[in-house]
Amino acid sequence: MHILVFSQYHTNPDCPATSRHYSLLAHIARHHRVTLITTRTWERQRLTQEFPWLPAGVEMHAADIPYHNKMGTARRVLAFGQYVAYAFRQGLKVDKPDVIWGISTPLTAAWVAAQVARRRHVPWVFEVQDLWPSFPIAMGAVPTRWARQRLFAMEKSLYQSAAHILPLSPDMTRYITDLGIPAAKVTTVLNGTDLDLAAHATDEAVAMLRQEYGLEGKQVVLYAGTFGRANDIPTLVAAAEALAVQNPAVCWLFMGLGYHESLIRAAAARCPAIRLVQTQPRHAVFTWFRMAAVSIVAFLEMPVLDANSPAKFYDSLAVGTPVIVTNQGWTKAFVEQHGAGWFVPAGQPHTLATTLQQLLSEPDQLRIAGQRGQQAARQLFDRQQIASTMQKVLETVAGAQ
Repeated sequence: MHILVFSQYHTNPDCPATSRHYSLLAHIARHHRVTLITTRTWERQRLTQEFPWLPAGVEMHAADIPYHNKMGTARRVLAFGQYVAYAFRQGLKVDKPDVIWGISTPLTAAWVAAQVARRRHVPWVFEVQDLWPSFPIAMGAVPTRWARQRLFAMEKSLYQSAAHILPLSPDMTRYITDLGIPAAKVTTVLNGTDLDLAAHATDEAVAMLRQEYGLEGKQVVLYAGTFGRANDIPTLVAAAEALAVQNPAVCWLFMGLGYHESLIRAAAARCPAIRLVQTQPRHAVFTWFRMAAVSIVAFLEMPVLDANSPAKFYDSLAVGTPVIVTNQGWTKAFVEQHGAGWFVPAGQPHTLATTLQQLLSEPDQLRIAGQRGQQAARQLFDRQQIASTMQKVLETVAGAQ
């Protein structure tokens, strides 16, 4: 079977990114022919050279289209349009596929997958990584009513035209079925994590990392991810500074890049308990999570963000580090159901600092929560199992055609 994949951003474990599809494609390419249409956005951002850029058996067509998260709206829209034009041409040139797999975000990548599927008379599967256009609209990136209406109409038409839909969280699934899409057409596939890479976060690796960064005897709080406007970074910085006053044995690490990097850098300059850590390749980040006593998964208080399926949530639990979440959605329900973490409302730095101070004084509670989270991760988050589910969906859709 030939599977044609449309994904604007391809990464591998050498990149400071989740590399979800690297794992999924590697699994599926062992059984089927896979062609990927993407861009070279992340190829220049590799931090190491330990993994092949492509999994074995995957054929790639990649456009050279710049993109980074500090771009303004107009520049991002141009990048999306450039990918659509390139992907449409390439999608009509390659050998005819049996099924097409369109991966959003952005929504335009799924749109071009749908157009090529229609032109080539093959079914397509829609993977929903974030709720677009709801997210950019909530962040004020779509200012006109006409544009918002057109984007919502596009989203609904894509759900309707797809043979099957694969949202990355239960809340995304609920959102889609609430639009009138039949539940039988929707399968939740969690973002998940790479348990084989998580296994490299050994006691020895953690001890070496502590020594290298002078963190012996410190209780580490970790935020690893994008410093974006949606991530409530000012609240985390304020909480970190308050916690430093309460507990000088705590060191709060911020690892990542993004809009609020200068805010974190300034806080680190005035507060020794705050450190800005350079981004790490995917295969190395698990040791940082394992070193932490607790990690933070933070977003602004917006209903659309409650549906998120953030990689840092899965990665932390995979190595036995409990999580504090600020979402009101499914991640809150998950940590409470499994006893794997805690919820603190977004935008409340004092509450966050107080909660952390209490938790850090109870290491047994942290350890038990971490063990529960790791057990849940092994049962539910394994990307090899998720890849098998993805493969079955693609095979079923192609077979039905």
